[in-house]
Amino acid sequence: MRIHMKLKVKLLDIQAGGRRIAILDDETASVLGVHSSDRVKINYKNKQVIAIVNTASNFPHNYIGVYKEISKMLSIQSDEIVEVQYAPVPESLSYVQEKLNGESLQENKIKAIVKDVVEHHLSDVEIAAFITTLHIRGISLDEIKALSKAMVETGQILNLNKKPILDKHSIGGIPGDKTTILITPIIAAAGFTIPKTSSRAVTSPAGTADRVENLCPVNLSVEEIIKVVNKTNGCMVWGGALELAPADDIFIQVEYSLGIDPLLLPSIISKKKAIGATHLVVDIPTGRGAKIKTIGEAHALAQDFLELGKGLAIDIQCAVTFGEQPLGYAVGPALEAKEALETIMGDGPKDLQEKATDLAGMLFEMMGIKDGKEKAKKILYSGKAERKLREIIEAQGGNPRIKPDDIKIGDKCAEIKADKNGKILWINNQYIAQIARNAGAPKEKGAGIKLKAKLGERVKRGDTLFEVYTERNTKLESALKLAERLQPFGIGERWDEQMLIDKIPTEITHRKVLSIER
Repeated sequence: MRIHMKLKVKLLDIQAGGRRIAILDDETASVLGVHSSDRVKINYKNKQVIAIVNTASNFPHNYIGVYKEISKMLSIQSDEIVEVQYAPVPESLSYVQEKLNGESLQENKIKAIVKDVVEHHLSDVEIAAFITTLHIRGISLDEIKALSKAMVETGQILNLNKKPILDKHSIGGIPGDKTTILITPIIAAAGFTIPKTSSRAVTSPAGTADRVENLCPVNLSVEEIIKVVNKTNGCMVWGGALELAPADDIFIQVEYSLGIDPLLLPSIISKKKAIGATHLVVDIPTGRGAKIKTIGEAHALAQDFLELGKGLAIDIQCAVTFGEQPLGYAVGPALEAKEALETIMGDGPKDLQEKATDLAGMLFEMMGIKDGKEKAKKILYSGKAERKLREIIEAQGGNPRIKPDDIKIGDKCAEIKADKNGKILWINNQYIAQIARNAGAPKEKGAGIKLKAKLGERVKRGDTLFEVYTERNTKLESALKLAERLQPFGIGERWDEQMLIDKIPTEITHRKVLSIER
């Protein structure tokens, strides 16, 4: 028989990212029959919360310490009395164990796991076990479909009462991909609906929301998004505050810590389903410096997306795009926003223009428009896309007359120069991203990198390869030291003149980071 105890509450001024955590001293925990990472049920008046227990030897006896998440849910004050008892392990944990044993999970079991993840009934360790199991044991298409549905059903849904709803998503892996800022207004200017919800950066120098925030606010409510979309046909907002497929945000944090990404497909598709997307183009950057290395890998991933789309009533097409160097020349939130604005105003990098009109053109052709790329180009070059972008900026609370020079860039700058003559034979995307992050991106919006040379271009000794921008001198020194060690550019006359790229083992000066943007 389990013990019920009446304990005084001690409010702890700590937030745990939504996790429900309670602290007990060792003796009280022993009386209750719980250990660290067990669960307790906290009853207060007519409210009830399940919390994960941490134990401490020097915590006050007969008290229970509660994090802010719990105190807010219970609307409780310090020294009030609550009833505490042991809470059994969630049934969903047995389903995680089934997967650990190599069994395939049915839809109801996957839904139970996702529900307990969202309600914070599973600890970080238990979620990590689930994700690691998916990575090792593999995940079937039926399980992916079930995960996608469960992730949608446990969150909010953006109901625009419109069809079709178009969307574009990149699986990431290359720095500087600011195509959303061009594609959204191109599609919206043609009269189609494109409510673009995007992430902030997890491992990259800039997520779409980080870029757009230099142009207008992105933290909009569901009601505000609907108003903006009804007015302009499009929006570019941060999805993190909307509770769209909230399990995905929890999964991503654990995946990042582990350096694995088994939930790539359900993560993307659940967010698209939650906004009501009916037609989706998935951009799969491919190449040595991208997340997907070969055309074969890209085709296999694309087939999975197509099959998943059929099962969830989303018409999907995939674009395999060149991913061996950054897109455009700018890397970092403000630098990328400035370059995107310059491009939509008629003066920007050719590769950015081409990729944006390629992807927008695919969406147009899914709508039955012949030669979609040509239509996308006309909208871009005629100024219609710029006018629509400014409409969206204004509707989201930004300055519709913003100019590229209005966007503040870090005032600390240094140049990295070529140490010999030759052609740019390769650029390491991951190193560029790491240097930009060392410079302060994405938290410091003005930090980043501006490339001065791209693949195939000839440089002379002393020519600038790229510029590093920061907001602080200490960050500039850090970024320059890392750039010196990593040497992200390969320069030579021919491939066969530079066969040695690196030596292993060598001094570890950086941690390999999994690209895991959504």
